[in-house]
Amino acid sequence: MTKIMVTGGAGFIGSTLVPKLLELGNKVVVVDNFSRGSREFLPSLPELEIYDADIRDTKEIERLAQGCSTVVHLAAFGSVVESVSEPTENFSVNVEGTFSVLKAAKSSGVQKLIFACTGGALIGNALPPVNERSVPRPISPYGASKLAGEGYCCSFAHAYGMDITSLRFANVIGPQSLHKKGAVTNFFKSIIDSQPIVIYGDGSATRDFLYVDDLCQGIINGIQSNLSGFNVFHLASEKEVSVKQLAELCIEVSGHANHPIIFEPKRDGEVDRNCASSLVASESLGFVPKCDIRDGLVKTWDWFNANYSGQ
Repeated sequence: MTKIMVTGGAGFIGSTLVPKLLELGNKVVVVDNFSRGSREFLPSLPELEIYDADIRDTKEIERLAQGCSTVVHLAAFGSVVESVSEPTENFSVNVEGTFSVLKAAKSSGVQKLIFACTGGALIGNALPPVNERSVPRPISPYGASKLAGEGYCCSFAHAYGMDITSLRFANVIGPQSLHKKGAVTNFFKSIIDSQPIVIYGDGSATRDFLYVDDLCQGIINGIQSNLSGFNVFHLASEKEVSVKQLAELCIEVSGHANHPIIFEPKRDGEVDRNCASSLVASESLGFVPKCDIRDGLVKTWDWFNANYSGQ
């Protein structure tokens, strides 16, 4: 039985990943400060340990990582828009926090670390589809913080002989994402609240949407791989969808025909287009997304409709 630490394990992605790791026979240590995550999304099992801790507390993370073979580092300040208004906090959590986790993992003898990165925000404005050879030019503090974190991951892999994989996530959708600062969450909340859907810009901006179960399988494949040193992979659906198309799909799957959409000025820091190739992840990790965007939105809507009671 393998012991795996998941930072941010009570968040949207973490609370989906942790039960899957337990089902595979692993012991799991969740570290979360519960600023946005929730204990209610995690099972109560003897194989699961849950700790309220900040990833910037290196000594505490080092203590909790004892006996773990792998760390999955999901904890992050994850909003592009909020990173523009709060760049210092974004830097503290994403850069200093990642350095702290890396240092604790090294000191605790952890050999393997999976780093949750981003494709769009890290690369910046580039002609899609981007891939692992695309040159990063982030246009938001969030993207810059993830590029810095990836740089430290690369350096720790080479300097200390650790096996570190950076997984660049597409825009993730799915249940248990109520606290997520993303378009799908905002759109479904607006529909339930009988408020217009707000699109920032003219709706032509594009994103690559990936269902959370597919993403988690990619993370598991990364954990189970025999890759050595530092590696980078894009986990993406390879389907470019405009924000306007996304809003129309959300309205369609919710059954609220003719729900109003309004347009506001584009926000700073957000990329114009975002879509990535997952060919390298497919070849090296066996990563193959199974859920298309419509099915993913149906599952997400069903969860929001059952769990979100309104403003």
